[in-house]
Amino acid sequence: MLPPEPDRRRQRCVRIGFVTASGDPDGSTLLTSAEVNDLLSAAVEHAGGTLVSWRLDHVDANPRHSTTATYSAAVDWPTGRRTELLGASARVGGRSGNDERAVIFGDGAREVAVWLYPYDPDLPGLQRAAIPDGVAALFNEHRVVDHRLSGEDVALEMISYRPRRRAVLKAVISTSSGPKSFFVKVLRESAYGPTLQRHELLRRAGFPAAAIAAATADFILVLHEVPGRPLTQAVFDEAMPCSAESLIMLLDSLPSEVVALPRRPPWTGAVATYAEMIAAALPALDPQLRWLVAQVSGGLAPLPPGLEPTHGDFHEGQLFVANGLITGVLDIDTIGPGRRADDLACMIAHLSTMQRMTAEQAVSLTRLINLWLQVFDTRVDPAELRLRAAGVIVSLATGPYRGQEPNWESETVRMIESAVSLVQSSVRV
Repeated sequence: MLPPEPDRRRQRCVRIGFVTASGDPDGSTLLTSAEVNDLLSAAVEHAGGTLVSWRLDHVDANPRHSTTATYSAAVDWPTGRRTELLGASARVGGRSGNDERAVIFGDGAREVAVWLYPYDPDLPGLQRAAIPDGVAALFNEHRVVDHRLSGEDVALEMISYRPRRRAVLKAVISTSSGPKSFFVKVLRESAYGPTLQRHELLRRAGFPAAAIAAATADFILVLHEVPGRPLTQAVFDEAMPCSAESLIMLLDSLPSEVVALPRRPPWTGAVATYAEMIAAALPALDPQLRWLVAQVSGGLAPLPPGLEPTHGDFHEGQLFVANGLITGVLDIDTIGPGRRADDLACMIAHLSTMQRMTAEQAVSLTRLINLWLQVFDTRVDPAELRLRAAGVIVSLATGPYRGQEPNWESETVRMIESAVSLVQSSVRV
């Protein structure tokens, strides 16, 4: 059941006291501290409820520009108590973009856009993708399955939600032949057309991207499930999940038209920005981070941007495998021209920073990484590969804090140490 929908006629700038904007221009202090309590209370009251408790759930920080955060909150409504997800965005310079679709709270010096999930101001499709009845209606409208559905036929699971960026939900549909799974991808308007174009391009070329079951006017893509098992699980199998050669062959099978797409900067291109985000959360890491930025940026600066077709975000979470073969590729939003070393480094970085493993799994994964590295080193420059992998790790090291994981400080330190080791090894290969 959805929370009460905001009354669009009453949307206005609600006055409330904040941390002074002059000392917190991007809102990072306000939105990640106890100071946000009054803001959340006011937002819930404005929607007709009473805030009982809350905890910080997710943070997207862009130092000196903006901060977006979500909060898991217990709220008393006239109909009873429920757990809700609240979102809030603060920007240097005040509201912009689709902030007006949220409720704006201000104190004369700062404005903050606040919304109640699923009424994300940049993801209009989320309002129906977040509830079984809405998904059933969407599937019926686009004839995704061969029979009419009701909300009772749909089981939804949230896979990921990046506030104001995208959301992915898994929809399991009851059919006469058993359950059938789809993935409901909710996008921003600006990302919808390019993502649809990329899916169609890859499918025409025979690349194993997910097939599109429906594309909607409110920027939703419904994707068929790809066959096989997630490589995220298979990397711990006793048998080799797939070979390093097959990973390279998959990337080589990207159609040549990919190089004509807009170029997406590689993860290493923003290593200084990611380092700044980490240093803001963990100042003690600043010396290591400055060293990493200097080594990665300086080492890669002489290299041209590259004109090979690349995936752009190539890691184990994107791939499915079966019987040693790659059977499917998930997110393809980032494909475009680049360097093959970017993709191979992304895979090494993600594998090197997997969390919550047993000791046995860690040993097994290290063995796999070393085997794949030996092959990757024959395709791209080994030093470049390690510098790029270190840069990707710096970007990934923002994740534990953004997701407010229980041990985010120690996990972040571990990731940065892994990046330092890769840079140090780059001079020995």
